[in-house]
Amino acid sequence: MIQQAGMRAFPPRLPDQPIFYPVLSEDYAIKIARDWNVPASGAGFVTRFEVERKFIAKYDVQEAGGRAHLEYWIPAKHLDDFNAAIVGQIEVVGSFP
Repeated sequence: MIQQAGMRAFPPRLPDQPIFYPVLSEDYAIKIARDWNVPASGAGFVTRFEVERKFIAKYDVQEAGGRAHLEYWIPAKHLDDFNAAIVGQIEVVGSFP
């Protein structure tokens, strides 16, 4: 779906996913993709992208189970604005399995 959006936007959240959770470190993203997404759906991807500072500054960094697990909690209803604040393209930097 990211490819269909020209590598410039994340797809809408599913009804049971009220939050979009971009993480702040590649190590944490790898853990999610490899250890959680692969068992749940058979594949996991790690992406890298930049977001305009003035947009992301509206949100606090959240600690999700430890100092190495930092992420933003973007309400699903704000995802279109988040996507509009992406600078350049979303890059896939890892895939699993």
